[in-house]
Amino acid sequence: MGSRRHPPHLLSSKVPTINAEYYSSLLVQLKDILKEKRRTKFAKGVLFLHESVPAHMALATQKKLAYLGFQFFDHPHYSPDLAPSDYHLFPGLAKHLKVRHFSSEAEVIAAADTWLDGQPSDFFLSDL
Repeated sequence: MGSRRHPPHLLSSKVPTINAEYYSSLLVQLKDILKEKRRTKFAKGVLFLHESVPAHMALATQKKLAYLGFQFFDHPHYSPDLAPSDYHLFPGLAKHLKVRHFSSEAEVIAAADTWLDGQPSDFFLSDL
């Protein structure tokens, strides 16, 4: 069985091909996880940033995103390695985590989750 750090498919010797069908199945799993872990934020909708790789751009993927109710926008072509969150989300999170000492990965994840949960809803939409 997998863990948060190592999904089950990464622990087996057979790595799945990342195609639209497989990627769409991951989107369904993501929706279930978001509904469970971020219930109040999930109710407000999901904004999804996409890169221009075939599995993301496939018609089947686009249909699955629409079916799941995810709003999506493509990754900017001029900046393939940077996401808006690199400039907005991570500096605040890094500052919050920088002054703390953690004894386990689980503590880091819990602190990040707490910080993210404490942000006002408009925080995730600003600067995008």
